Amino acid sequence: MVPLLLVLLLILILAGAGFALKALWWIAIIVLVLWLIGFVVRPTSSGGRRGRWYRW
Repeated sequence: MVPLLLVLLLILILAGAGFALKALWWIAIIVLVLWLIGFVVRPTSSGGRRGRWYRW
């Protein structure tokens, strides 16, 4: 009984980790796309130069 519970627990942990990693990949892709869009459409400053679109 205990080995069966350990195997089921291991399966649940691995399935949860796989879902979390897949979700993190999607979040990373969305952030990359937003960063690229911000890099392309950054505003121009008063001197005509393109400014930074982020604050840091």
